[in-house]
Amino acid sequence: MMDATDLPRLCEQRGWKNRARLMLELRAAARRKNRGLLPDDASLKRMIREWIHGRRGLSPEYADLFAEVFSVPFAVGKPGTVALTPSSDGADLAARLSAAEALDGELIKLLERQTDDYRALDRQLGAARLLQQTQAHVDQMTDLWRYALPGAHRIGLAAAVAEASALAGWQALDLGDPHHAWSLHETAKSAARESNDASIVAHVTAQQAYALLDLDRPKDATALIQHARAEADGRVPAMLRSWLWAAEAEALSASGEADRAQQALDEAAKALPDQATTDSLPYLFLNEVHLARWRGHCLARLGKAEAVQELTVAVERLDPTFTRAAAGLRCDLALAYSVRGQHEKARDEARTAEALAARTSSTRQRRRIAQLLTSGSER
Repeated sequence: MMDATDLPRLCEQRGWKNRARLMLELRAAARRKNRGLLPDDASLKRMIREWIHGRRGLSPEYADLFAEVFSVPFAVGKPGTVALTPSSDGADLAARLSAAEALDGELIKLLERQTDDYRALDRQLGAARLLQQTQAHVDQMTDLWRYALPGAHRIGLAAAVAEASALAGWQALDLGDPHHAWSLHETAKSAARESNDASIVAHVTAQQAYALLDLDRPKDATALIQHARAEADGRVPAMLRSWLWAAEAEALSASGEADRAQQALDEAAKALPDQATTDSLPYLFLNEVHLARWRGHCLARLGKAEAVQELTVAVERLDPTFTRAAAGLRCDLALAYSVRGQHEKARDEARTAEALAARTSSTRQRRRIAQLLTSGSER
């Protein structure tokens, strides 16, 4: 049984040379265990210093978090001390409430612009280079949101938190961590519900289903997307309706339900506006090209030979800044060629996809590509 005075030795064993890494791991453990937001860096650093020097006992909450970080049990408290939690620190609460008082419309717009910048960088550079920054952005906004008093600014910030947390969740999923992705989407859903924005609620709820798809639970994913679509019925813009139908088609195709998947794709095409606008939905990238890419993906998963035509058109028309999307598209095209028995073309596309996925460090895409290359070499 470890206690907090063992922390320096445990960190040294892992090669962690500073407190920043320990705090990063502690925050990650809190997210995995859905423990909510930890204190700011200055407060947390002070707490760690007091734990290490035996001046403060571990609360059950922090003993559990350190056990998660180091995979060994930690003792609660310490003889002669009282286990304290952040909630007992009135000064910390006062500081957070004071910081939240600075919240106004301009600050919310600034935070939303930061989220937009992370979106643009993410689609080109990939999650590996950005998740830590996006996560810090989410933590900062969530801290302001949880301590903001009721009113229009709190509601507006809740919408911003939901969008940023969903972006971070998507990045975590791309890096092969569905558990973290699920947790971030739970935060996104809570914030979205407080925002009273039906579009954001529907989007973050349906996007969470991709964690289920990555765990090979397509029926559960379908049910979650259908729930989001039903709740949003008549309350969201046409572009989002199209996106929800396309997401449902992808989940259905993963289940092998070809007829229902095709029906969902048809509904997505009918709902898609003639001229895509993203002013009110900055978290969506959907137009005829992206829908063709989605349709080709579904057809490829269903083993349909006609997927090649859809995907080839999408390759030719895809915006080159969507690097990770291009990797997925090439992977789908490799699968489609493989279904048609054109194995040399399939391997060529898989290698192109592999190079694109390496550029963005996409664990999800590289896993799919590795499976394709392995199956291709066995023929």
